[in-house]
Amino acid sequence: MPPTPSEGQTKASSPGGASSFFTVPPPIKKLFDKFPLATYPANDLPQRSPTRQHENQLFVFSNAAAARRGRPSFNPQCLKWQAYLKFVGIDFEVTPSNNHASPTGSLPFLIPAQPVEIADAIPSHKLQKWAIEQVHCEEEQQLNLRFEVYASLLDHRIRNAWLYMLYLNDHNFEAVAQRLYVEPATSNTIVRTALAVQLKQAARDELLRTSKYIDVADLEGDAVNAFEALSSLLGDDDHFFGRPNPGLFDASVFAYTHLILDEGMGWKQNRLAPLLREHQNLVQHREKLLRFFA
Repeated sequence: MPPTPSEGQTKASSPGGASSFFTVPPPIKKLFDKFPLATYPANDLPQRSPTRQHENQLFVFSNAAAARRGRPSFNPQCLKWQAYLKFVGIDFEVTPSNNHASPTGSLPFLIPAQPVEIADAIPSHKLQKWAIEQVHCEEEQQLNLRFEVYASLLDHRIRNAWLYMLYLNDHNFEAVAQRLYVEPATSNTIVRTALAVQLKQAARDELLRTSKYIDVADLEGDAVNAFEALSSLLGDDDHFFGRPNPGLFDASVFAYTHLILDEGMGWKQNRLAPLLREHQNLVQHREKLLRFFA
């Protein structure tokens, strides 16, 4: 509520002679004339997200050149959903992003081709449901009760070996993780150092959740067992669970097998690749699915 004259304010006259309680005192007005106030709109979505668009936009870890070409993300979680959407026939544009730009704090997320608000951004855990609604594909988990059992091989055994190879192997961290995750995030040397420490510690904490100490031989042994189990599950089929077309589980496997075998990642020490190559059906599975990104 504006102050009244009895509170010490004096009426000021407008150019037309009318009195007003809202006239800014001259010293303050002079200040704001030099530095005018501006009201900015809310910045809920990334700047590259228009309020109306003709293409679905999938925000993933990537770089501008790779995104323009629709190349696979270098992040397994992002690549899993990038591949899945391709497999079920949903068109989308890839947009390079980071966790800070995500409404949920993690990638990937998708903005559908329609007028959007922040509530319309679809996080990864809702992507399959959204995709099924768009193209009416089968609910993959219902096809085989073994889905969750084999998914745990990826989510734990292979993922743990991946975390160690990428973040806790110093040679790989400097050559791969530093280049892909740290350097694009900031040019500040101090911040880069802090971010590198955080990434390594996060990986170490994750591995120590299920073990009192980190044993590299055990991690690699678990990965070997997981590769063998997946190879037996796939057998001579083109896709997992005998599906005529690749589905979510194929995308989940591809997300790791592709990145492990991808020489473009710049691995310095990659002990998982030769272990994976012992299973030619998994290698061929990766090569077949890679054609979706051609």
